[in-house]
Amino acid sequence: MSHHLVEIKDLVFTYPDGTEALKGVSLKITHGECVAIIGGNGAGKSTLLQHLNGYLMPTSGEVRVGDFTLTRETAKDIRRCVGMVFQDPDDQLFMPTVIEDVAFGPLNLGLPARESETRALEALERVGMAHLRNRPPYKLSAGEKRAVAIATALAGLPDVLVMDEPSSNLDPRGRRRLIELLKTFEHTRMIATHDLEMVVEICPRVIVLDHGKVVVAGATPEILGDESLMLTHGLEKPHSLKHHHPH
Repeated sequence: MSHHLVEIKDLVFTYPDGTEALKGVSLKITHGECVAIIGGNGAGKSTLLQHLNGYLMPTSGEVRVGDFTLTRETAKDIRRCVGMVFQDPDDQLFMPTVIEDVAFGPLNLGLPARESETRALEALERVGMAHLRNRPPYKLSAGEKRAVAIATALAGLPDVLVMDEPSSNLDPRGRRRLIELLKTFEHTRMIATHDLEMVVEICPRVIVLDHGKVVVAGATPEILGDESLMLTHGLEKPHSLKHHHPH
């Protein structure tokens, strides 16, 4: 099932002002994996994710999602495979009602209005927000907005789900709801986050970025439990791992 695969080889990206945000990133994520991308501010996490739906194009190197290598010509095909959830849900929600927002993606993919609405309702039910379908998005709480933003990604029936800081600005109840929801997904998932306790719960594997490079990748308890490694790269060992002893 190659369409669920994400493979990046020697990805370099330089912003127009000359800032080299990614300096030869290589990684591979296989079908059904849930992988966290972690690192301090400015490590390159968001820049990396924005290549996965063709929002940014590589300066050099290769980004492959499923059967497609990212180019300007294939960006549209890749967007069909990848559901993107942005850091700020307000960047994703712009229609008068929740249902119109969630149906926007399928309509954009060329599906008929009725099928788009059906998909939108199914996605809202999946995230527990169908009761808000006629509500204007600006009247939602932070947790509701986050859930609806995830529904907008799900409505396109993506193979790969990419999320940038999904738990930011959520209260404890909203965060817990999000974690339980993410556990139910079978998509290939890439989650960039500072919420390392969430990573411990839902991501068996983690990739650490620092200054635009992959410094280490591997099993979550092993990497997050290595205090000196974490401190070296501007991170902290999660509290839940501080009391785990190997024996």
